[in-house]
Amino acid sequence: MRIQLSDHFTYRRLLRFTVSTVLMLVCTSMYSIVDGFFVSNYVGKTAFAATNLIWPVSMGIAALGFMLGTGGSAVVAKTIGEGKRELANQYFSMILYTALVMSLVLSALCFVLTPQIAHLLGADERMLEDCVVYGRILFIFQTAFILQNMFQSFLVAAEKPAFSLKINIVAGLMNVVFDYLFIAVFQWGVAGAALATGMGQVVGGVVPFVYFAGKNDSLLRLTRKTKLYGRVLLKTCANGSSEMVTNLSSAVVNVLYNFQLLGLAGEDGVAAFGVIMYVNFVFMAVFMGYSIGSAPIVSYHYGAGNHAELKNLRRKSLILMTVGGVALTLLAELFSVPLVRIFVSYDRELMDMTVQGFRLFSFAFLIMGFNVWGSSFFTALNNGAVSAAISFLRTFAFQVAAVLILPALIGIAGVWTAVLAAEGLAVAVTIVFLIKERKKYNY
Repeated sequence: MRIQLSDHFTYRRLLRFTVSTVLMLVCTSMYSIVDGFFVSNYVGKTAFAATNLIWPVSMGIAALGFMLGTGGSAVVAKTIGEGKRELANQYFSMILYTALVMSLVLSALCFVLTPQIAHLLGADERMLEDCVVYGRILFIFQTAFILQNMFQSFLVAAEKPAFSLKINIVAGLMNVVFDYLFIAVFQWGVAGAALATGMGQVVGGVVPFVYFAGKNDSLLRLTRKTKLYGRVLLKTCANGSSEMVTNLSSAVVNVLYNFQLLGLAGEDGVAAFGVIMYVNFVFMAVFMGYSIGSAPIVSYHYGAGNHAELKNLRRKSLILMTVGGVALTLLAELFSVPLVRIFVSYDRELMDMTVQGFRLFSFAFLIMGFNVWGSSFFTALNNGAVSAAISFLRTFAFQVAAVLILPALIGIAGVWTAVLAAEGLAVAVTIVFLIKERKKYNY
């Protein structure tokens, strides 16, 4: 039975509707993880460290897709809830065409400036060549990556989360297969890793574009009958600014972590942090997938003025984030050794450092979900200012302060616990906003 945005959502229906988005983001997060596995085990830890230096830049640019996708889907779903479906399609088309132009320009600039970017990130002579090769190939496919991130939200708003999941499973499988061929068989090194990632991104970005451009049975369709809706575009950017801030800040903060670790533990520190981030990508995908998957439901009922359903969604979401946080933390602690061994079993000292760091880092999963969902919840309510405030404080201000202060006090353990400290401070902010805005939105 097809689940619609207008339905009343029980726990079962809510999980059924959002599970596709969760699995879809898990598949997307596998791009860098699969690259990391093959590069680390078949090319070496220097190349592994190089890819981890340049990957955050690609993720930072891809934040444009998250911003336009989450912010745009909130506007579009709200418009559909108001009964203006044709106008919603015009908004959707305008946002997508804008994304195409912006992403092409950004991709070209980064391709040209890749060597300078690598130098700024702290790449030494041993890592520089791998950074440039890996980065430039990623930037060639950057437009497809941005579109893929956009369509993750719009396919949910179109009531097609299962279709999105299928696309991303195919994209993920392509990445795995071609990583094996290009790295393990053909021995193309980091170039093969980047090519495999790019091919998966093309599937994730181009297939949905073709789907929406043709006749389909979803709520959305690309149309030529659109124009530049300046206020809507600004509203989209404001709504999605939190997701932009989250991903861009994460990229910037990851660079700062790498700088700190280069000074404290050298190349091994960067490699250890890369492994921890790979596992973090998967666990974060659970929180982000639920938040992105449930956001169009919130937007629809907000537009329809259904306050009872907003209360229902808020209550159930908080409970699910609590259960999810406890479950993921236990999994991380129990399976820390086998998860780390996948990437760095060849170096005992590096493995021990990574396991110790991951066990400290994993306590952040207890509270991380509240902040991810809280920011997305306010995006869905078309309140970009509150959403951006939560994201900026959580992913940038608090983390920068923590990663600068804690290592000076407790050494390398301060790097691993910086995220926990930042998430703890952000939970307080999220709670304050949820209490402060409850009467305005009647949730």
